[in-house]
Amino acid sequence: MSKLRTYVALTTVVALVTVVSGCGTKSVASTNSSGSIQQTQQPQQPQQAGGSTQPAATQPSPAGDIPDNQLFVNYVSQAGRYSLDVPEGWARTVKGSDVSFKDKLNSVQVVVTKVSSPPTLDSVNKSQVVELKTKGRAVKVTSVKNVTLPGGSAVVISYEENSTPDSVTGKQDRLENNQYFFDSNGEMATLTLSAPLGADNVDQWNKMSGSFRWR
Repeated sequence: MSKLRTYVALTTVVALVTVVSGCGTKSVASTNSSGSIQQTQQPQQPQQAGGSTQPAATQPSPAGDIPDNQLFVNYVSQAGRYSLDVPEGWARTVKGSDVSFKDKLNSVQVVVTKVSSPPTLDSVNKSQVVELKTKGRAVKVTSVKNVTLPGGSAVVISYEENSTPDSVTGKQDRLENNQYFFDSNGEMATLTLSAPLGADNVDQWNKMSGSFRWR
């Protein structure tokens, strides 16, 4: 009879563990010296995405920083009649006179269009700024100003915007952008520099925008 009682007790323990395994708390069953079953409740530890319960490691520098030792190469567009220095090794996409260079969330883009008059502070505020706010993703314009660069004068818009949603997760990152408008003989080149918000790319952006030349 003692073997029968032990068998029944063990069968009951297995059944209890099976029933409670999918609940928010976990039951642990045991038998005491008298053969009766005791239950204790133990809360399960919540898991973060990816199965990790530890915080992600802090990056040594803000995501998106272009390294201080980054090499630059001079890109020449024969179709667009312009040139500028761009980071070596970034993925390049060319479409006629337009070009873009990308590395993760960093990007450099030049788009050339025909214009009837040169861009001014007033025209950029009335046209390009309005278009950004209308078609962009949560755009916040921080400044619009005239600048004088080694390659000539330009109007520049500084603004924040959400990145394109990730095709799988839908996640978006907050980006900061400088958009320069250069003109020459009825054409306007729009140079857009983008990086994750908070990245320290002041020197590198100055180098690229200052290198732009019409040819």
